[in-house]
Amino acid sequence: MKLYRSILQCHAQVFYCHAFMVYHSHDTLMLYKSTSLIHYSHIQVTTNIGNMIDQVASNPITSAPSSQHHDSPPLSLSPDHPATTKPKHEIMFSTTPCNGSPDRLMTSVPPSGARTPTTTNIKSRNITPKFLTPLTSFSKTALHLTKLDPTEAWLPITESRNGNAYYAAFHTLCVGIGIQALILPVAFTILGWAWGIITLTLAFIWQLYTLYLLVNLHESPEEGVRYSRYMQLAKAAFGVRLGRFLAKFSIVYLSIGTCIASIIIGASTLKIFFQVVCAGHSCNPEKLTVVEWYLVFTCGVVILAQLPNLNSIAGISLVGAFSALGYCTTIWAISVAKDRLPNVSYNPVSVGSRTTRFFDVLNALGIIAFAFRGNNLVLEIQATMPSSKVHPSRVPMWKGIKVSYTLVAMCLFPLAIGGYWAYGHLIPPSGMLTALFVYHSQDVSKSVLAFTSLLVIINALSSFQIYAMPAFDEMESIYVRKFKKACTWWQRMTMRTLFGFGCFFLAVAIPFLANLAGLVGGIALPVTIAYPCFMWIRIKKPKVYSPSWWLNWMLGIVGMMLSALLISAGIYVVIHDGVKFNFFKPV
Repeated sequence: MKLYRSILQCHAQVFYCHAFMVYHSHDTLMLYKSTSLIHYSHIQVTTNIGNMIDQVASNPITSAPSSQHHDSPPLSLSPDHPATTKPKHEIMFSTTPCNGSPDRLMTSVPPSGARTPTTTNIKSRNITPKFLTPLTSFSKTALHLTKLDPTEAWLPITESRNGNAYYAAFHTLCVGIGIQALILPVAFTILGWAWGIITLTLAFIWQLYTLYLLVNLHESPEEGVRYSRYMQLAKAAFGVRLGRFLAKFSIVYLSIGTCIASIIIGASTLKIFFQVVCAGHSCNPEKLTVVEWYLVFTCGVVILAQLPNLNSIAGISLVGAFSALGYCTTIWAISVAKDRLPNVSYNPVSVGSRTTRFFDVLNALGIIAFAFRGNNLVLEIQATMPSSKVHPSRVPMWKGIKVSYTLVAMCLFPLAIGGYWAYGHLIPPSGMLTALFVYHSQDVSKSVLAFTSLLVIINALSSFQIYAMPAFDEMESIYVRKFKKACTWWQRMTMRTLFGFGCFFLAVAIPFLANLAGLVGGIALPVTIAYPCFMWIRIKKPKVYSPSWWLNWMLGIVGMMLSALLISAGIYVVIHDGVKFNFFKPV
C-alpha cells in the first residue's frame, strides 16, 4: 500500500507543477524551459518507481506483514534515492537560417547517441492510474509549443511575433484591395452583366476557400512546424526543386511587379493631385518631368521602407486599407450619383473573329483574377502571430480574414457593378479613376477630386511596403545564411534603399507594365487558386475519393488550365491589339 501511495504522491506533485506552470507562466521561453524541467522530473519519478518495482519483484511481498516493509522509507527524489543517471544534453536551436525551410526546434545529440527519454520510451514503466490519464492529456496539450528557429528573429517577417487578429485584418485588407480593383468594370464590357457578376462571385468564393486552406496549412501541430513563408510551404508540399520552380517566379513577379506598379500609379496620381490643387494658383507642377515625379514618389517609399518588420507596418497597412476603401467608395458613389452617361450600352463587345472574341473573354477573366491577389502574403502575415497547440495562430488569422474580406466584398462588388452601370462600354481601358477625371472633372468639386487622388497616393505608398516585405526578407536571409548573424541597421537600410531605387529604375524602363493586367493575372493565378489545393492534398492527405479529395483536385486542375489559357490570352491581346512599348519614356 505504501508503494502505491508513494506513486500517487509523486504523480500528484508532477501534475501540480504542470498546472502551476500552465496558469502562471506568460513568457514562452520560460514556459518551454520549465516544461522541460517538469518532464525531466517526471522521468526521474518514473525511473525511481521502476527501480522500486524491480526491488519488489526480486523480494515478493507475502501476505504476512513484515517489519522490513514497514520500515522502508517513502519514495522521494532525495539524494538517498537518486534517479538512474541519464546522459545529459541540452536543447539548442539550429543555427541554419530557415528562409527555405520551416521553423523547427533542433535537439543536440550527445556523443553516445543517447537522447532524453520520452514517455514513449518508458511505456513499460508507466503505471499512472487510469483516472489521471485525462490530466496527462491536458498537460501535453497545454504545454505543447510550436518549434521555432531563433534565426527567424533576425528576419523582417518573423522578427516580431506579437501580431493579433486586428493586425491580420489590417494587412489582408491592404493587400486585398488595390488600384487593380478599379479595372473590374472593363472586364464587364466583355463578359456582360450576367457572366460578369457570376465570374466575380465565383472568383471571390474561390479565393476565400484557398485562403482558408493556407491558414490551416500554416502550422502542423503534429510535427510542431510553422511554414512562415509561401515558398516554405511550396517546398514542403512539392519538394525543394519542384516547389521552387512552381512558386518562385510567380511570387517574385507578384511582389516586385506590384511594387513597380505602385510607383507608376502613385507617381502619376501625385502629378494629377498637384495639377488639381495648383489650378488657378502660382505653383506650376508642370516644371517637374514624369521621371522626376517618379523619383519624388520613390523617395517617400524608401523612407517608409526603413520600418524594421512586418508587424511594425501594421499602422501603415491600416491607413492603406482605409484609403483604398475610401477612394473605391468615393469613385463608384460619385459615378452612380451623377447618373449614367448618354448613349451608354451594356451589350458585350463582339468585334473581330471568334478567336479574337475568345481571347478577349479570357483576358477579361485575367483582369478579374488580377483583382483577387494577396494569397502570396497570407502565410507571412500569419507568421507574425504567436502560436501554440492551445492557442493556434489560425484562429485569430481567420477572424481577421473574415472581417477584412467582408469589407473587400462591400467594396469590389459595388465598384464593378456601379462602374459598369455608369459608364458601360465608354469606360476607359485604364479604369474608374481615369473615367472620374474624364467625365466628371467639370461637375465635381476640385476638393473631392484632390481628396480621391490623395487616397490613391496613400494606398500606393502602403501597398509598396507590404508587398516589398518578402523581398526584404529574402535579401536579408541571404546575408544570414552566409554570415550566420543578423543584418546591422545600416546594412538593412542600404538593402532597402537599393531595392526601392531598383524598382524606380524598372518603373521608368517599363512604364507600360500597368497595361498588362490580364497577363499578370494569368501568371499570378496558380498562387491564388491552384497551388493551395494541391498543397492541401500533399500535406493533409485527405482520404482518396472523399469530397475534400475530389474538390481540391478539381479546383487545382481547373486553376492550372485557366492560368495557361489566361497567359495565352494575355500574350495574344498584347500582340493583336498592340501595346506601346515605350521603354524609358514614361508618360
